[in-house]
Amino acid sequence: MKKVLFATTNPAKVAKYKNALEKIGIELITINDIGFKLDINENGKNAIENAYIKAKAYYDKAKIPTIGMDNNLFIEELPEEKQPGTHVRRINGKELNDEEMIDYYTGLVKENGGKLTAKWVYGMVICNNDKVQKFSWSKDHFYFIDKPCEKRNPGYPLDSITIVPEFNKYLVELTEEDKKTYKKKDNIDEIIEFISSNV
Repeated sequence: MKKVLFATTNPAKVAKYKNALEKIGIELITINDIGFKLDINENGKNAIENAYIKAKAYYDKAKIPTIGMDNNLFIEELPEEKQPGTHVRRINGKELNDEEMIDYYTGLVKENGGKLTAKWVYGMVICNNDKVQKFSWSKDHFYFIDKPCEKRNPGYPLDSITIVPEFNKYLVELTEEDKKTYKKKDNIDEIIEFISSNV
């Protein structure tokens, strides 16, 4: 089994791809598995730049194929200077925990009329030897509302304030059947192909 480092400490990110990659002989390990954590200044202007910064830093230190991933949050109703962009968890220089994120974003929704239209834009970069490969994708629009669901998805707190229009349900409350339909838009197959071709 080929070991590949996913430069993240978020178990939910790894869980998304782990099983599919294991079936084709790739074992995803995380920062938690390698015995060190780098202090990285993720100062890129977008998801791809931040994904590259993470992947390159960890590849240089660990010397195994390394995946960096990041995402931008774009909210239609906000002016450019208020866009979360790549700083979805870092607000005013503070790293928010899951509950603090729910509080912050529901507050933002309340300030802007009770509903915000948003979408995620993703970037993934793989550093392997001298090669750097990049892949970017986005998902359909969804809504943030100011009344959080009581159910939580650890690592993905905004799922508790996200309404998926096609189901008119909180993202965190989608059934297994709903998730199958929704995940078809996740580009999982393309991402698995991108990883397997470049590690």
